[in-house]
Amino acid sequence: MSEMIREDGRKYNELRPIKIEAGVLERADGSAYLEVGGNKILVAVYGPRESYIRRLLEPNTGVIRCRYNMAPFSVDDRKRPGPDRRSSEISKITADALRPALMLENYPRSMVDVFIEVIEAEGGTRCAGITAASVALVDAGIPMKDIVVGCAAGKVNDEIVLDLSEVEDKEGQADVPIAMMPRTGEITLLQSDGDLTEEEFNKALDLAMEGCRQVNEIQKAALMEKYSTE
Repeated sequence: MSEMIREDGRKYNELRPIKIEAGVLERADGSAYLEVGGNKILVAVYGPRESYIRRLLEPNTGVIRCRYNMAPFSVDDRKRPGPDRRSSEISKITADALRPALMLENYPRSMVDVFIEVIEAEGGTRCAGITAASVALVDAGIPMKDIVVGCAAGKVNDEIVLDLSEVEDKEGQADVPIAMMPRTGEITLLQSDGDLTEEEFNKALDLAMEGCRQVNEIQKAALMEKYSTE
């Protein structure tokens, strides 16, 4: 195994410091706050509720709709407010990653809205958003088969590493973000960007899955803390 020490002092298989809180917003049905590295993400969940947009409703199941948004002040160069192509893509893949875990068939003709606000960004916001959104969905009391958790691995300086920082994400050679349901090991999101051999891809996938299992323990602890203090 690699003894590589990364620019921020972490080992190849080490996560950035992570903190998760559940139930941080009073007016939402469910909510969560997550910090990982320099990322700060707030998630609010509303529903299940009847939607006023009739064309989105399904007669036999509920529908999940996600909105991922980066605040203009979340990055070094002020981001133009409003949705862009990247935000729209991440909104869609987040809904796709969460949907398999939700028992939406219990809520026909209903809508679950998930709002993900990135307050500060430092690499890996799509995985962090999925992780926080899943905690917020549990907090909202929506029946789920498992908690979805996101994590990424990638290739930096020809080494496979876990949980890329912003610098590693920009300067690295590859990035493999995933989301999974840890209890069954079912992968609900898998993307790959960059050049990897088959051996490197498999190593990155295994490392990302192990990262997911570690983050899942923090998700469960956050929910236990919230409900044990009520």
